[in-house]
Amino acid sequence: MRIQRLANVLLSLPLCLGMSSVVWGGANVSGKVTLSGLAPKPKPISMAAEPDCAKMYATPPITEDAIVGQGGVLKNVVVYISSGAPDEATPPSQPVVITQKGCRFTPHVVAMQVNQELQVVNQDSTSHNIHPLPTSNREWNKAQPPGTPAVSETFARPEIIPVKCNIHPWMRTYFAVLKTSHYSVTGDDGSFTLPNLPPGKYTLTAWHETFGTQTQEIAVTLNEATPINFVFKAK
Repeated sequence: MRIQRLANVLLSLPLCLGMSSVVWGGANVSGKVTLSGLAPKPKPISMAAEPDCAKMYATPPITEDAIVGQGGVLKNVVVYISSGAPDEATPPSQPVVITQKGCRFTPHVVAMQVNQELQVVNQDSTSHNIHPLPTSNREWNKAQPPGTPAVSETFARPEIIPVKCNIHPWMRTYFAVLKTSHYSVTGDDGSFTLPNLPPGKYTLTAWHETFGTQTQEIAVTLNEATPINFVFKAK
């Protein structure tokens, strides 16, 4: 009976303390990434050289190197623990998938762990090629005609890799290869969350293809949500 009463008390603690959710054994590090200053205007992309793709758009698509939303929120920022967490030797079994559709890479920025499988799919009726330009990993360049199986690859070393399609020069993407599972890529609202991070001191890094890299030293406390924000300056 006493054990049951104690269990009931422990289960009710989050409500008594006014907390809607508690992560036992870890903490959530979350926040937003914004841009200060005048955001660069996106440029229209001409796909006249590839009519099959051009006809998929009512209006020309725009570049994705600086997508800024209301209030300056910044999309496609990779936020990750760069120091303080142990390297993770075993990658997830689930592959990361990037799609070529409408002569664009989707998503524009994708994050994965070292040695995690990457699959690149061609959903277009035209040929593409995938050409990563790494500095620490092996460079490769693979053609992918329509209807062929996904290209499958892995990367053995951490780095952020620009990727292009040699056939369609406007097609660009980035592979963020990381040695940790504690990462996030900001969406339309500029927000990120790194869940269930063990207590300790860490270096938190935010990377954006146009505005560069920022770091913050953070201290994570058991069961405490830690809000962290990054502000990049317009160039």
